[in-house]
Amino acid sequence: MRKSRGSSVRGGQTARKEKFIKRRKIDFSDIPELSDKQLSSMRRVGRPTLGDEPRKLIAIRLDPKILQWIRKTAEKKGLPYQSFIHTILAKEMKKGG
Repeated sequence: MRKSRGSSVRGGQTARKEKFIKRRKIDFSDIPELSDKQLSSMRRVGRPTLGDEPRKLIAIRLDPKILQWIRKTAEKKGLPYQSFIHTILAKEMKKGG
């Protein structure tokens, strides 16, 4: 069975870097504590797992005009375009199509 290292090459590289960093002892004593204002302005980085299982990474080929429409429409709705594609497909699935 293949060992999963993340959903991308970059994910695998990050995992290897973290492993290396854990071996070294990092001294955080010279880093000042964050203020409440700084902490409240932080945002989560990365994608949280949605649902019971993590989403699967796939590759599809789309006509450039379709992709352009998807990206433009997603931007108007304030969504990442891949999440917008997911929403469209989930609605179709619920219709029984």
